[in-house]
Amino acid sequence: MFLRILDRLEEIIIASLIAAATLLIFVAVVQRYLIGVPLLYPIFYHINITWAQELCIYMFVWMAKFGAAYGVRTGIHVGVDVIVNMLQPKIQKKVILFGLFSGAFFTFVVGTMGAKFIIELYPSDQVSPDLEWPRWIIFLCVPLGSYLMCFRFLQVAWTFARTGELPHHDPGKVEGVVESPAAAKDLMVKELGR
Repeated sequence: MFLRILDRLEEIIIASLIAAATLLIFVAVVQRYLIGVPLLYPIFYHINITWAQELCIYMFVWMAKFGAAYGVRTGIHVGVDVIVNMLQPKIQKKVILFGLFSGAFFTFVVGTMGAKFIIELYPSDQVSPDLEWPRWIIFLCVPLGSYLMCFRFLQVAWTFARTGELPHHDPGKVEGVVESPAAAKDLMVKELGR
């Protein structure tokens, strides 16, 4: 139950951040071009969204940190496994587990260094340039995203150690799209049977 909630929360955070950043960039660009129209200049000149670029940068950084954890969970990270696939199965399993535990260790170290940075930054009165938000809130994505990614590496390692299965992303498969009419009929029967 906890993992399903965490998975869903991770997806909601990523989707919300990218949607909000895209919308904000669109509004800022439209406002910038409407200032150039002489009739609309007096209306749109007084709308101040100079902070939009800074906020979009922060949203994309947060999205990237949580997106990296999502990538580990779903197997969409780029990996070079040509040599690993040439190894014998026993050695291959050990190399994969070593890689997963190395990823977990690295992200744990980055998360811990980020947490230390946040703890030292918290008492200061440093704020961001345009939004004037406390900087410790902005940088909180480093420990949160890194610890989540560490957890995802350990989760994948645990599953791989038990089942021998790694998460795999098939770029040719689109969720909800079926390959044949027979598969579509089976899917419809399955959905109606619920």
